[in-house]
Order: sequence, then structure tokens, then C-alpha cells
Amino acid sequence: MGVKRALAPIGRLFGRLWWFLDGTRRVVFTLLFWLIVIGLVWAATRGGKPLQEKTTLVLDIRGDVVEQFSGSPRDQAIAQIKGEDRAQTRLRDILRAIDAAAKDDKIVQVLLELDQMGSATPAALHEIEVALTRFKASKKPVVAFGQAFDQRAYYLAAQATEVYVHPMGGVMIEGYGRYRNYYKDALDRLGIAPNVMRVGTYKNAVEPYFANGPSKATLEAEGYLYDELWTRYQASVEAARKLPKGAIQRAIDELPQRLQAVGGDPGKFVLAEKLVDGLKTQDQVEALLEKRGAKDEKHLRRIGLGAYVAQLSPTLPKPEGQVGVIVAEGEIVDGNAGPGRIGGDSMSKLIRQAREDDKVKAIVLRVNSPGGSAFASELVRRELELTRAVGKPVVVSMGGVAASGGYWISMSSDEVIADPSTITGSIGVFGMLPTAEKLMDKLSIHTGGYTTTWLASGYDPRRPLDPRLAQVVQSSIEHIYADFTGKAAQARKKTQPQIDAVGQGRVWTGAQALERGLVDRNGLLQDAIASAAKRAKLGDDPTVRYVEPERSTLDRLLTSVGDAAAPSLRGMVMHALGGVPAMPAALREAQVDMTWLAEQAQAGPAGSKPPVRAIVHCLCTAP
Repeated sequence: MGVKRALAPIGRLFGRLWWFLDGTRRVVFTLLFWLIVIGLVWAATRGGKPLQEKTTLVLDIRGDVVEQFSGSPRDQAIAQIKGEDRAQTRLRDILRAIDAAAKDDKIVQVLLELDQMGSATPAALHEIEVALTRFKASKKPVVAFGQAFDQRAYYLAAQATEVYVHPMGGVMIEGYGRYRNYYKDALDRLGIAPNVMRVGTYKNAVEPYFANGPSKATLEAEGYLYDELWTRYQASVEAARKLPKGAIQRAIDELPQRLQAVGGDPGKFVLAEKLVDGLKTQDQVEALLEKRGAKDEKHLRRIGLGAYVAQLSPTLPKPEGQVGVIVAEGEIVDGNAGPGRIGGDSMSKLIRQAREDDKVKAIVLRVNSPGGSAFASELVRRELELTRAVGKPVVVSMGGVAASGGYWISMSSDEVIADPSTITGSIGVFGMLPTAEKLMDKLSIHTGGYTTTWLASGYDPRRPLDPRLAQVVQSSIEHIYADFTGKAAQARKKTQPQIDAVGQGRVWTGAQALERGLVDRNGLLQDAIASAAKRAKLGDDPTVRYVEPERSTLDRLLTSVGDAAAPSLRGMVMHALGGVPAMPAALREAQVDMTWLAEQAQAGPAGSKPPVRAIVHCLCTAP
């Protein structure tokens, strides 16, 4: 009742109004049947045609760049059928394809097609940048083409030996930063009190619920973070494009005058600024690539990312053992969770599985998480501690985000390696017990009853929060913060006051975290794998195996369809349904925020009541 009933419908309404259409269920199951048929055919035929000489590898990155696919393949298929934009490309597949192509005599060049690329963290972009640098050492060209480049796509395009954009296209580089929704006045009008308890001056994850704008501490921390990321972005692009230092910032500062000087033509502007090497249409780029490669009948001889990875030979295990890579991506939640989230129980089971596998001699935990449940985070950390206790090394590789609970699960390791652009730290704790007593008054709804102790009614979302319970929760939050900083101090070989000084809920980049002793060094995933292999005495070229839950036969079948079928499938369905308009970003954020607030009125771990829910979450995403 109360908050949950008041807010849950708001979150559902925002979502359902944008995708619900009559007859969707019938379309879903009909097309899912055909998807299975396509999968059977694809699985039977995809290995039949060998790679030919002078082939162009097309890195057609579609959707978000992720560490692991979120949801099951069935979820992905149904999302595609509904027309939801859930396309994803795994980072490991991109890196594997680039490195394999550098040694593949049949691959003569790489074409970057980035028009369909979605979100990608600065850390993921850096991983791809370094892989492209390795590829260019093979003296094979890398060509980037786009109808237009956004900031993320252009970061990768800039690493190419040649960059072309459509004559009517352009490059949109905006810098870093964000504006958030703040809900204090709205919640006051609804009659909802968030009742926040927290430890940490900079623990601002829940600030939008009790304030109407960012605090000075928030602006200070975010300014320090975003300025560092922006400096790194500019330095990388300017070095790759051989531009003078500060060229990008000056181009943005003087954009109105410079654009006017070329007649308002964005294509001519980016060409004049030397962000691209030429203005070409797609057919002109293909003609250029055909001269260096080859044609199949009338078109460029090419192979896409998904098809190329599928035909690569599997790595044969070596007798000395393997490095097991476990991906911890997404929000940390109690219990079990599927791919794209970290369940305290399910992730612990996966770590135990690797620990008890005699073939796995070392573990790399690849973390890309903003945190979540403190209880679930501790379950995961403890399993890694037990793994180290039996003599198996554990090395943490921090991806885009490893903050709050993402940092908690990283503490029990032999080494922590973060990308310079990783968002990490946020050592802080908060709890929130929303109540809606004023909303009940507005609705003229009253509540009453009898309990044998005050605690039995200490938290009821329909009633004001009992101050004694607020004191209990605050004490628990402070205890967990002390536990957090204590474990971090032990892991980092520092004192608790030293960790507290760089904790307080503040986030840092990986480079800033290194300066403050929160990580051991800056590096890539392959650096973490090399470190784990060295610690386990597996040599310089270890067998690497991703330790993942067993998938059902249907999941494997759906996965075998491959990325190539998804766009055409989605296009067919969207044409039949007439399209579904995208929800505006501000409303999408409100939907997520209100749904999350409503969830805080539910019980904590193992159905505990009252819900003394300690949260180690930064509610942040990498820019």
C-alpha cells in the first residue's frame, strides 16, 4: 500500500503507454516460431562457405557495447519482435575479431560502420581503441564511414587511418555532463516523503528525491570527474587525428562563427576542422574499398562482425589450466538474477563453480556495475575471498563502472586493474524508507490498528516513519559504512581514516583512483588476464574461458541466429505494426526513478521486515 501503490502505477503507465499495442502477443509467438526456424537453418548452413581472399572485415557495431548480453536470448528475441531497441554487441567479440583479423591473411582491411552503435562507456571505447592500434601495426588500413558520427562513434572513427562522412552528415562532439530530474516538489505535492538515511558527503545517489537541484558537493565531484574524462577524450582524438592540442575545445567554443564561415554546411565544417578526410557517400566508400579488396559479383567482398566471430576456431584448452573470466555486469540484487544483473546468490554460485573446477587455475572478475544491495555485494566478495583462500588467484578488471557495490565486490582480490576512464569509488551507503501519509490524507484514507510493540508498525508506508526506526536504520547504515571502509582499508593496506577521506560516496575515474590508492594500476582486460596467468604460472599465452551459467537448448538455438537476422526481423515487425514512438528521455528517466523509489518500500534480503535495506549504489552510469 502507500508509496508502492502510489508510485508503481506511475512507473508502469510511463512504460506501457509507449509500447502496448493490441495483438502483440499473437505477433510475438508467431514470429518467435519463425525465428526458431531461421535459427535451425542458420545453424546448419553458417559454416559452409569458407572465407575468401581479399575480404573486408566490417565492424558493424549494433546497439550498446556490453560485457555480456542482458537477459536471455529469448528476451532479446522478444524485444526485437516488439520493436524495442535492445540490440547489443559484446565487447569481447569486437576485440577478438580485431585481433584475429590482424593475423588473418584473407582479411585485407577493416571498415568501421558505426551508424547503429548505441551506448559505450569510455573504458569500453578505450579497449577498442587499443585493439585498433594493434591492428594498424599489421599495416592493413582501417576505414571509418558514417552517415553522421556522434561523440562515442567518432572516438572510434578517429582511430581509423581514413575517416569519411556523408556530404550531408557531420560530427557531433558535445563534451561530458548531465542534467537530472529532481523530484522534491513533485513528491511534496503527491504527499510522499522519501525518508533518506545516508553516510557520505558525496553520496548523492538519492539527492533527486529530497532536493530540487544538485548540491555544491555534487557539482564539485561531478565537475572533477567529467573534466578528467573530457580531457582524456580530447587528447586521444587529437593525437589520432594529428590535431593541435585544444583544437576540439576551440572548435566548440567558436562553432557559430566557424560554421557560418562555411555557409552553415556541417560536412564542410568537419572537413575544414580536419575531423574527417573526405565527404563521400556509401557507394563511393565501397568503390574505394573494392580497389583495395575484391568484389563478389556486384558488391564488396565483406564479412560482418557476427559472422566473422562465428567462423573463428575455438581456443583449444592447454593442459596446464585456464584463466576463468567471470563477468559481473549490471545492478547488484539479492537472490538470483539473469545476465545483465548480478544476483548475490547466482553470482556466488558461479564463483564457486569456477573455484571447484580443477581446470580453472585463476579467476578474472570483469566488473561493470554501479552497485546495489550491500548484502548481495558481501556474498559475492566472500566467495572471492574463499577462492583466494584455496590458492586460486583473483584479479579484478574494472570496466566502464565499478562503483559503490561494484567496488565492494572488487575488494577481495590479489590485484585491481582499472581503465583510466573507469568510474569507481563511491564508497558510501544509504537507505530509504518512503512513506505516503500525506497522500493518504489527500485521498481521505485512514489507517489504524493494534500492535504489541512499536516495531511491528515502525514502518508502514501509509503512516509517518517512526523516529525510533529511523534511528535504527541510520545506525545500521553507519555500521555498514564502517564495515565497507574497514574492508577497503584492509584490502588496500591503508588505515580506515585514509579510506574515509577518499570515500564519503565520492566517485573517481580510474586514473584518479590510482592516485588515491583505490586501485593497483591502470590497464585493460588483457592486462588482468596476463596478471592472473602469471600468478597461476600459466605462461604468456593462457587459455581463457568465460565462466557462465549453462544455457538451455532453446537459448543456444536463438543465439545461433546471429546479429545479421535481427535488423531484418525487427524491420519486418515494425513495418507490420506501424512503428512504436520512442519515449522522451526525461519521461524515461522519470519512469525508472519512480519505479526504483517504489521498490524501496518492499522488503529487504530474505523478505526481512521491516526493510532495513542498506544500499551501496551510485545510481550512476558511465558517460
